[in-house]
Amino acid sequence: MTNQNSLGTLQASREWWSQRWLDLLDAYRFKKRLERARNYSRQGNVLSIEFKGAKVLAKVQGSEVEPYKVSLSLDPFSEEEWGYVIETMSKRAIFAAKLLAGEMPQNIEEVFTSNGLSLFPFTLSDVHSKCSCPDKVNPCKHVGAVYYQLGDRFSEDPFVLFQLRGRTKEQIISDLRQLRSNKNSENLQKISKQNEVTDVKKPSYQNQYSITIASFWQYNEPLESSLVVIAPAGGETVLDVLGTIPLAKEEENVVTLPSSDVAMKYLDTVYKDVSQKAMLAAMNVGGG
Repeated sequence: MTNQNSLGTLQASREWWSQRWLDLLDAYRFKKRLERARNYSRQGNVLSIEFKGAKVLAKVQGSEVEPYKVSLSLDPFSEEEWGYVIETMSKRAIFAAKLLAGEMPQNIEEVFTSNGLSLFPFTLSDVHSKCSCPDKVNPCKHVGAVYYQLGDRFSEDPFVLFQLRGRTKEQIISDLRQLRSNKNSENLQKISKQNEVTDVKKPSYQNQYSITIASFWQYNEPLESSLVVIAPAGGETVLDVLGTIPLAKEEENVVTLPSSDVAMKYLDTVYKDVSQKAMLAAMNVGGG
């Protein structure tokens, strides 16, 4: 009971892509053989795992003094097939972002199935394996141990799964960057051509009108008299909006009016005087 609970906890902690890989082996009908393979994997009997191209080469310590040699591989995709896959990935930026973050996108298989491919093997017969041990049944416990170890590696680095299909992490990243760079270059060329067409169709207003900040608010042309109405300001003035100036209070009985009232009366006189002069200037009365 304890072993089943611990196994369930272990499976729950694995990423989905790693568990998907292991589910294929767990469906193998020789359960006792699987248990021995799982123990080999956990107890450190897999001495080494390395890639030679898309093939996995491993050494597994068995009952003999010399470790057994194990090889494991999937059918790699061709250059053309990987080209289609990378192009599809480049159109979905989320795929590249998640993979670079060490996470396998949940719907990554769509990239492969849309190009008539499958990232994961369908059956154990799709996994090509060999072992130097005398066991005639394949997969043997040594192959199974390597298979389990690869599942753990997938959890750490999802690109290992791609390498079994013939593309390393460095190659995929490089291809994605190259495609995106080419697309950015094409977009810039399209924008440049659109601007050229726009320049031909539309006149150059910048050359027709030279606008400077100093003269932006000036208008030296005469106005149509029927469009100009000059009237004195009415209603609230700026002084009414601002309210009384908060000046310091003087001592009592020093002046008749508070200083704030004196200041407001003075400003009101100035405001009226300026308004009158502005009216005269606008009507050009007494002007040169």
